[in-house]
Amino acid sequence: MNTLKKYLGIVWIALAAAVAYYAIGIFGGKLTSGKQDDLVFGIIIFFILLPMVVTGLTIFGWYAITDEYDD
Repeated sequence: MNTLKKYLGIVWIALAAAVAYYAIGIFGGKLTSGKQDDLVFGIIIFFILLPMVVTGLTIFGWYAITDEYDD
């Protein structure tokens, strides 16, 4: 079971990197579209939601790799 946790930790960290990459690619156009609605949506995604999601997945994966969930 510990081996599975370590592999899933790597999966969570890779998922965090993928989310960051695709969010920048998809929502990057929202910041440069020129519409005010898109700009507000892009700012909320980039500066509030994206850091929370990526940080949460990375920390969760790191804890799984370093055996913080042993007990």
